[in-house]
Amino acid sequence: MTDEIYETPSTTPNFQTELAAQLADLIPEAIADGKVDVEKLKELLDGDAADSSERFGLFWPGKKRALRAAQEPTTATLKPDFENSKDWDTTKKVFIEGDNLEVLKILQKHYHAKIKLIYIDPPYNTGNDFVYPDNYKEGLDTYLEWTRQVNEEGKKVTTNAETEGRYHSNWLNMMYPRLKLARNLLTDDGVLFISIDDNEFDNLSRLCKELFGEDNFSTTFIRQKKKKPSFLHSNVGSMTEYVVCVTRNKNFTFPFSVDTTTAGKKYPLNNAGNSLARLTFPAGSVRFAMADGVVAPQDMSEGKIITRLTDELVIENGVNKNAFTLEGEWRYSQSRLDEIVEAGEQITISKIPFRPNHVKVGGEVKKMHNLLTPDTYKVGTNEDGTEEVSKLLGGDYFDNPKPSSLVRVLTQAVTYDDPQAIVLDFFAGSGTTAHAVMALNAEDGGARRSIVVQLPEPVLDGSDAFKAGYRTISEISRARIKAAAAALEASRAGQLDDAKGPLDTGFRAYRLADTNFVKWRLSSDVAEDALQQHLLSLRDSATDDATADDLLTEILLKQGYSLTEAVSPAEVAGLDVRLVRDTDGDVAVVAYLNEHVKPTLEQLRALVDKSPTRIIVLEDAFQGDDELKTNLAQLAKSKGIELWTA
Repeated sequence: MTDEIYETPSTTPNFQTELAAQLADLIPEAIADGKVDVEKLKELLDGDAADSSERFGLFWPGKKRALRAAQEPTTATLKPDFENSKDWDTTKKVFIEGDNLEVLKILQKHYHAKIKLIYIDPPYNTGNDFVYPDNYKEGLDTYLEWTRQVNEEGKKVTTNAETEGRYHSNWLNMMYPRLKLARNLLTDDGVLFISIDDNEFDNLSRLCKELFGEDNFSTTFIRQKKKKPSFLHSNVGSMTEYVVCVTRNKNFTFPFSVDTTTAGKKYPLNNAGNSLARLTFPAGSVRFAMADGVVAPQDMSEGKIITRLTDELVIENGVNKNAFTLEGEWRYSQSRLDEIVEAGEQITISKIPFRPNHVKVGGEVKKMHNLLTPDTYKVGTNEDGTEEVSKLLGGDYFDNPKPSSLVRVLTQAVTYDDPQAIVLDFFAGSGTTAHAVMALNAEDGGARRSIVVQLPEPVLDGSDAFKAGYRTISEISRARIKAAAAALEASRAGQLDDAKGPLDTGFRAYRLADTNFVKWRLSSDVAEDALQQHLLSLRDSATDDATADDLLTEILLKQGYSLTEAVSPAEVAGLDVRLVRDTDGDVAVVAYLNEHVKPTLEQLRALVDKSPTRIIVLEDAFQGDDELKTNLAQLAKSKGIELWTA
């Protein structure tokens, strides 16, 4: 890569390397010959380091291997599935079919620290539940084999019976890398909810405390799962299960509340519609959940919401030492702000750069409690979940699906101050989370976005789902989401004047797949007799069956773009290109992705004249013409445009 040309990375970030780089930056004296000197690190930590011979923690066979599974980069990508999508061009929600471990790695680049809430309902480890394609081997190869994308044998779906040994260890080895990667995706004020029963509740709680820290273990919700007790497997009747709750950072997380009449006060109000104004916050009026220090004037605008810090801000003991001014769209006037301060109320700001919807007037939040029943927060039982799915799809295709009311309440409790939050579920199952997010948006006019991930686990031969024509759980999930969308649309159809605005009931469907770029499929275990053919295949950048949309999706993901970018085909100077537009509708990216047709310099000049932020061209499109490539780089540089190759 030169100063003028950027090369698209072939894999997801290497977390081991990134961690070492962070240590080198923080503690340079602990680095020797490019490696971390562990003994020196212990010496520097002195009394803060634990005695390795005696320490408290959760240990099990395979833990180190599970950690490596999380840290191992992947070349995998996501392929757009237009046929199974709904409202592709307008939706901001996503459905992904694939192994969630690989998908979580792919999401790291763009969605790092962007997910406000994660809800998962993982296998409960009852001995019969699906665990994952191969208990001992992780990675894309396993997934491709299991889904028969590599050979005809495939992989057998495994169970995890107690008689097979390492019963709890197998389950922990499955959960550990996924939770570790999930933590990276949460915002500073993000929250993780995990449904679980007695089998692994204790291990899960300890695992969460290890990964998130003891202080960030928030609570355990008790949920009524049945209307009548079950006496099948215990000395007592079972009617409840748990929802474990942990926060990314408790210091940034506001109280959970479903009482929006009191919790809905925020400062300022999103999309207030008022003209820009400056409000001055007196010294001592603002409480910050962040480290003390000096914050320079800066633009903290997000999207179409303008917020600017116009003065230097000094924070001591979590409170502003000096007066400072914010410019933005405000619900309240300066006189109203003065009344709030005079009344002794403090305003809470959660982070710098801080978003407007993280600025709140304190003192009026009614906290929810941790008992979830039909009588408390109208949270349905599993029977209600079964009935809900049956009504939507016309059959009982899932065992004990969670009711959408459960996830709706949890989502409301965390996102009442952030109606555009992103909600993730990487054990999507019946699609409950996607349904719940839509239902909550329909209820309060929010624009929350959901990303759900489901393995294409095959349905049992002869089951009701099989007889109905479904072959995988992911097929049923998509069908349920579409049916729920149709029901919500129908319920709103009779409302002539809906002040809540349009409801996003669509989703973009993607499938996990190997990279579209042959040159990135480098492996140390290529068979000797296949090595020659493998090297010959590297002459071309992309596989012959990859479409322009396949290629662009992979490139955008690996460069850090989202899964819901506004992409459209276009013709520029006779070249078939793809345009990516920003939120204002301006061209942000121009991509030329045909390696078989070499563009002329004049055609490339026309791409530059579109004035995008970035131009992407396949390396092999230059067909070895370094002069053409250099000329394009100089043209792009003269206009302040980044040139990227792949």
